[in-house]
Amino acid sequence: MLPAEGGGTRAYTPRSEPPSTRTGGPPPASRAVLSAAHVVADPRADVSPDGPATIDWDATLAFRRHLWSHGLGVAEAMDTAQRGTGLDWAGAAELIRRSAAEAKAAGGRIACGAGTDQLTLPAGLPQVRAAYEEQLALVEAAGAQAILMASRALAATATSPDDYLETYGHLLRQASEPVILHWLGPMFDPALEGYWGSADLDAATDTLLEVIAAHPDKVDGIKVSLLDADREIALRRRLPHGVRCYTGDDFHYPELIAGDDHGFSHALLGVFDPLGPLAAEAVRVLDTGDVKAFRALLDPTVELSRHLFQSPTRYYKTGVVLLAWLAGHQTHFTMVGGLQSARSLPHLARAYELADGLGLFPDPPLAAARMRALLTVHGVPQ
Repeated sequence: MLPAEGGGTRAYTPRSEPPSTRTGGPPPASRAVLSAAHVVADPRADVSPDGPATIDWDATLAFRRHLWSHGLGVAEAMDTAQRGTGLDWAGAAELIRRSAAEAKAAGGRIACGAGTDQLTLPAGLPQVRAAYEEQLALVEAAGAQAILMASRALAATATSPDDYLETYGHLLRQASEPVILHWLGPMFDPALEGYWGSADLDAATDTLLEVIAAHPDKVDGIKVSLLDADREIALRRRLPHGVRCYTGDDFHYPELIAGDDHGFSHALLGVFDPLGPLAAEAVRVLDTGDVKAFRALLDPTVELSRHLFQSPTRYYKTGVVLLAWLAGHQTHFTMVGGLQSARSLPHLARAYELADGLGLFPDPPLAAARMRALLTVHGVPQ
């Protein structure tokens, strides 16, 4: 019995048979595909919501091995891992070190977020640069590719586009290998409003492209999370040759990855955490040139993704972790910072229903039993 619109309950009949088995495979050949991965909290830790995160390392690293086994890369210590919403820099640093070591053992691709979240605001530009340098050095020392994350501190401190040009130029000159830049829109983090020095997205795009044009050999790509497909397409057409556009658009990813006559986007997506095996299968189908079959696999997932990422978008992690629990990747629905309470019960119930309909749960009866338990605890009799 699921919550019904307007109150009350409605009956839902769960899928009873397991979906078609999606076996592991090699990384897709035609697109670089990374999943931003969530962290698993330790539910037995006696911590407060604003205290340091306590991580269940075994479950957290096992989930990364799951993604690598299906040929996906892992984008580590990003906002999907609750970076800035429960996971502090000390926890992120340990996550980066451990995950990078696991990636080496598994032979999987890993790219890790380097930002400035160890800073206490207000801070000056020299402090912002120093914080970025510390994190960049740690990521590179761990043997991972760096993702230069959009910085709340830089957004709060910069007074002009020149401050972005100077800061990123300084960092790119120091990077030992090409990095992925990161443009996270304010729907994901309101503190990033006006990033790249302007609330005018055309002007902001020009500044970003100026950063890339000055150091094209140090930029692997740009991850764009603006939930605006037309703007992403326009940006990728202006990128220098060899610089990738990684879509972070959890609303329009099938068409952006499929591309058009002028190019396509690679993928660095939070929704590929719950969609991992299906997404990997779809992109390997795309490797064969069968765009229609690729879209047939991935298009039906968009309704679930739009639901998970509905406003306020930054709380999408709650639905992601719910689905990981229901799928059997962890034994509980507890998040660092208590973020399991960030979405309503009807929202979570709908996420379950959509995911079950897509066949995302390897063991549907287990998912149904866990969902019934969650509903019962919240006063919805079963």
